[in-house]
Amino acid sequence: MAHKITLIPGDGIGPEVTFAAKRCIEATGVKIEWEEVVAGQEAEERFGELLPKSTIESIRRNKIALKGPIITPVAGGFRSVNVALRQILDLYACLRPAKYYPGVKSRFKDVDLVVVRENTEDLYAGIEFAVNEKETREVIDTIKNLINKNIPYDSAISLKPISITGSERIIRFAFEYALKNKRKKVTVVHKANIMKFTDGLFLRIARRISEEYIGRVVFEERIVDNMAMQLVQKPRDYDVLVLPNLYGDIISDLCAGLIGGLGVAPGANIGDDVAVFEAVHGAAPKYKGKNKVNPTAMILSGVMMLRYMNEFSAAEKLENALISVLSEGRYVTYDLKPTKDDPSAVGTQEMAEAIIKKLSSI
Repeated sequence: MAHKITLIPGDGIGPEVTFAAKRCIEATGVKIEWEEVVAGQEAEERFGELLPKSTIESIRRNKIALKGPIITPVAGGFRSVNVALRQILDLYACLRPAKYYPGVKSRFKDVDLVVVRENTEDLYAGIEFAVNEKETREVIDTIKNLINKNIPYDSAISLKPISITGSERIIRFAFEYALKNKRKKVTVVHKANIMKFTDGLFLRIARRISEEYIGRVVFEERIVDNMAMQLVQKPRDYDVLVLPNLYGDIISDLCAGLIGGLGVAPGANIGDDVAVFEAVHGAAPKYKGKNKVNPTAMILSGVMMLRYMNEFSAAEKLENALISVLSEGRYVTYDLKPTKDDPSAVGTQEMAEAIIKKLSSI
């Protein structure tokens, strides 16, 4: 029986990298029935809304989606279509592996870690009050009355909710991921030395849950600023990192930098019964239609999707084919060449073609 998967090509370079990944996934031999829908800029142009109900319904129905990067127009109704999608579908776990592959330009050669980022709470919950608004003044007055804290009236306010429920499920997700994938250590990242009630709650729950995994998964703690330094100094010392939303966003980009950049950084947003797989990078509209950008991140997101579908053999073959192409360095995009003006660089689809040919020999 074929897997039914929602396909969102995306905006900008989205359709190019998504099509490249789709071809590579199909070349593994896994039977897939794709249901194509739209979101973002294209959806607004076609249907007058950024995130059509039909798109949400498709993902809920199929349970799995492969999504290209999308653009949230400046005047759109969402701060971010990506954030809205995660919140609507309760995709609370953002999974971002950072693994070095030979052939990719990087200062580090021994990186293989996974960022597990909480996706629905923290400052990205979007609870904000604009400067000089009536409601903002009321919030400021309430804070003064409750805790005698003076905030200037010309302030904007953002609230940072971190709950027991949200913390428990993301931390448990990280430990279970470590067990399932034979990872040895989980590091909780926080700023509880300063934010004692929000980050403090996150840390206390991590400590409690870690006790259930004694003898199976090593547990440690790091303050977020120290974590950034540690990752640059000795990334090989880390395995699975679990973080609240904002820190997870920042640290996952740092980890992408360790392995060669966003062009090789895959991702997934996972809930209890729905998962959306997408590259970490954005839509890069200036490269739209130029058949120039690196499809690696999107293809690796496809590898993650295959593993989620329990198609482990296909995932292994596709990853190995990609590794072979990257290692050889012949049929790769300009950013993977020694210099960006290397005339031997190939396009997005040509790199996908090389990966597909490798698949046939594996």
